[in-house]
Amino acid sequence: MSFYKELENHVHEQLSRRNFLSRTSLGLGAAAMSSILNADSSFAKKGALPAEENTPLGQPHFAPKAKRVIYLFQSGAPSQLELFDYKPKLEQMWGQDLPESIRQGQRLTGMTAGQSSFPLAASKYKFEQYGHSRMWISELLPHISTIADEATFVRSLHTEAINHDPAVTFFQTGSQQGGRPSWGSWISYGLGSDNQNMPSFVVLLSKGRGGDQPLYAKLWSNGFLPSVHQGVVFRSGPDPVFYLSNPDGIDKTSRRRMLDYLAKLHQDQYEHILDPEINYRVQQYEMAYRMQTAVPETMDISQEPDYIFDMYGEESRKPGTFAANCLLARKLIEKDVKFVQLYHQGWDQHGNLPNDIKVMAKSVDQASAALIMDLKQRGLLDETLVIWGGEFGRGSYSQGKLTKDNYGRDHHPRSFTVWMAGAGIKKGFVYGETDDFGYNVVKDPVHVHDFQATVMHLLGVDHERLVFKHQGRRYRLTDVHGKVVKPLIA
Repeated sequence: MSFYKELENHVHEQLSRRNFLSRTSLGLGAAAMSSILNADSSFAKKGALPAEENTPLGQPHFAPKAKRVIYLFQSGAPSQLELFDYKPKLEQMWGQDLPESIRQGQRLTGMTAGQSSFPLAASKYKFEQYGHSRMWISELLPHISTIADEATFVRSLHTEAINHDPAVTFFQTGSQQGGRPSWGSWISYGLGSDNQNMPSFVVLLSKGRGGDQPLYAKLWSNGFLPSVHQGVVFRSGPDPVFYLSNPDGIDKTSRRRMLDYLAKLHQDQYEHILDPEINYRVQQYEMAYRMQTAVPETMDISQEPDYIFDMYGEESRKPGTFAANCLLARKLIEKDVKFVQLYHQGWDQHGNLPNDIKVMAKSVDQASAALIMDLKQRGLLDETLVIWGGEFGRGSYSQGKLTKDNYGRDHHPRSFTVWMAGAGIKKGFVYGETDDFGYNVVKDPVHVHDFQATVMHLLGVDHERLVFKHQGRRYRLTDVHGKVVKPLIA
C-alpha cells in the first residue's frame, strides 16, 4: 500500500475531512484564514511562546505615514562628493594635503593608512542647483535632478563600520555581525502582510559594472525571527523563485493533496514537541503554493506600455538590470508587498573613480527618477517610502596617485548622503551638513540607528517597542540606540 493511501486511511479513521481541516488550521481554506488571524499569535496562546514576549504587533503602534518601502541600496558606497555633496573648497585646495585639524587622527582603512600624503581631490564633475529647493546635484544625475523637489537629502549620515561587509550588514540588520534579523524581516514580523498570496519582504539583485563586493543571504535573513519572515529573492528569468514550480509529473491537485498530508504530519509533530517553527514551515509551503499563480503574473512586464519602458530607460527591457528591477518594484508595491529591497552592486571605486562612477550613475539615474514619477502618477508615492543610498561614503583625499583626470577614494564612515522620497518625508529638503572638505559632520548628525528608527516611525512602528526575546535577551532592529529624526518628517 502506498504511503499516501496508508496516511489517508489513518486520517479517515481518526477524523472527518471537516475536522481534519479545522484541526490542522493549515489546510485548503484554513491556511488563508490562519494567516489573516495571525498564526504567530495563535502559537503564543498555545503556550509555545509567552504572549507578552514574542507576539508580533499585527498593526502599527500609531497611524503610519508610509504603508510600504522600496529600498534602492547602492552596494559598494557611492561617492557623495561626486553626486550630492558639493564642496568648492576641494577645488581651491586641489592636490594639497588634507589638514590634520580636519582628520584629527581618525581611523583609516589599511588601504590608505600607509600613504605618506593625503592629497585633496575635487570632483571632476560639475554641480548645479535644481528645482525650487535649489538642490545641489551632480551633472552625473540629470534625471534625479528633475525630482529634486520630491526628495529629502540627508547629508549627515555616519556609521562606525569602515569596511563593506560589516557596514552593509549594519544598515540592513542593525548589527555589524551576522545572524540578526534583517530590516525587512522586522517589518514583516511586526506588521504582517497585506497580500496573502505574496511575501511581505522581497529582494531583487542587480549589478552595475562587472563584479563587486559580494552580497550574502544574511542581509535578508530572518535571523532568530520565525522563518516565514525571511526575504524572498526574486530572480530574472522563467523561474523567479527557486523550486516554486511543480516538479515534472506533479499537477496542482497532487500538490494540494501533498500539502494537506504534509500539514497533518507536521501538526502531529508539533503537538509532541511544541516547536512553532514546524508550523511556520508549513506556512511557507502554503505561501509557495499560492505564489505559483501570483508571482509569474507580477514578474511579467511584457504587458507594460512602451511609454513606461521609455520612462525607465532601455535597460528596463532587460531582465535583471537595475532599471528592470525598479519597474518590478513598482509592480510589487501594487501587489501590496510591504518591503522591497533592491541591491545594486558596483560602487566600490578605490581607483579609476571618474570613469567608473560615470558608468554606475548612468545605470541608476533614469530608473531611480522614473520610479518616483511612476509611483506619483499612480497615486502610490503618498503611501510608499523610497530610499536611495549605500553603506558609507568616500573620503575627500585621493587614494593612490592623483591626477587631473584620475583618482580614487577610500571608504569614509564619518559622513555620507542618503536621499528619500515619498510617504511622510519632507519635499525639496536638505538635512545635515558636512565641513568644507566633506569629511566631518558639522550640523545635525544622523546615525544609522537614527535613520532606522525614523523609517520605522514612518511605518507606524515605535522602534523601541518592536522587540523579540531570544536566548534571554530582548532584541530590536536599533539595538539599544536610535532616535527618530523628526525634522525629516512632513
